[in-house]
Amino acid sequence: MTELENFKLLGIALAIGLLIGLERGWRTRDREEGMRVAGLRTYGMIGLLGGLSGILAQQVDAFFIGFVFLGLTAVLLLAYSKSLDKFADFSITSIMASLITFTLGALTVFGYIMLASASAVVITSLLGFKPLLHGWLKKLEQHELYATLKLLLISVVMLPILPNQGYGPWAAFNPYHIWLMVVLIAGISYLGYFAIRILGNQHGPVLTGALGGLVSSTAVTLNLSKLSAQNPTMSNVLAAGILTACATMFARTLLLTSVMNPALFQMLFPALLVMTIFTYLAAFLLWWNRREFQAIDEITLENPFQLIIAMKFGAFLVIIMLLSNVLKIYFGDMGTYFLAATAGLADVDPITLSMAQMSKQGLEVSVAAKAILIAVSVNSGIKSIFSWFIGGRALALRVCSTLAGAVIAGLLIT
Repeated sequence: MTELENFKLLGIALAIGLLIGLERGWRTRDREEGMRVAGLRTYGMIGLLGGLSGILAQQVDAFFIGFVFLGLTAVLLLAYSKSLDKFADFSITSIMASLITFTLGALTVFGYIMLASASAVVITSLLGFKPLLHGWLKKLEQHELYATLKLLLISVVMLPILPNQGYGPWAAFNPYHIWLMVVLIAGISYLGYFAIRILGNQHGPVLTGALGGLVSSTAVTLNLSKLSAQNPTMSNVLAAGILTACATMFARTLLLTSVMNPALFQMLFPALLVMTIFTYLAAFLLWWNRREFQAIDEITLENPFQLIIAMKFGAFLVIIMLLSNVLKIYFGDMGTYFLAATAGLADVDPITLSMAQMSKQGLEVSVAAKAILIAVSVNSGIKSIFSWFIGGRALALRVCSTLAGAVIAGLLIT
């Protein structure tokens, strides 16, 4: 390695230290000179120390870096213990940041420039987002923490160990594929749930509909329909919220098929895109013509993830796939369409996922696409009925006419 290359690598190590030190120095900027354990210049020198140690280790022995790391740790701990006499700050974040800065500086001279640079940006962002992260943590409830751990359990621990092969009649039961679909649905619902929890409902029913549609457009429809019955003058804005959730459901169906079966996605894309745009546009026009909006209670959503519900969903998927094969054998394509219509009364996701999987195992893609469109149409009709009987005539006219127009437009383009 030439001397010029060493200068370049040391410059990057110094820049990494200055980047992390910028955030640490800014956070303690109100303290007087000499009252900080480490600031901008110190972090820069720690990064440079890591780079120099790496260069020397290449010439002497790799253990040299370990000795320097231990020496730096001892100095930091001594400085930290002295600072406790002046400040009641028991956080060791700055010590960890310093040690990481040293390590990233050393990584740089060993050729891991992109890894060290990206890690420095992530660490700095993590340090800078402290108020935001702590705010989220304070809002986090116990059942939401458990939901997060359960989601990680089924995705990181359980999914990789499941066998990836078919069992049973028609090899319809593939544990890995079934559980992958469960994880996919749970992950989307999880993100939608926490998006609502973090952003709240201060932005109104439209944003609630967009985010709630990731969790359950039916839940959004039921909640906003109840509000419409209590506040008839808010029909426009509440209808906009429901339609936004329904449009998000169309987009969500496209997302699922794009992940599970690109060929099916291509066939569904024109129809579902028309439905999505049509419904979003109608929601925008209703929102634009809204009256003065009043804050509403936060929409009621399910727990972000429940293991029992996930297992039931997986079992439901297996049943749908088995029934699809049985009905296909005895009744042909009409049996598949009948099952899609029946499943659409409750939810679109199971039939979407089962059709996406089966169309990779012999079912014609055109049949799978028609089945999903039938389920989407039936589900839209059910939500129109909910809006009519729960929300009242004014809300229903806006929701029903839009969803009917969207479905008809989408079906005509297929």
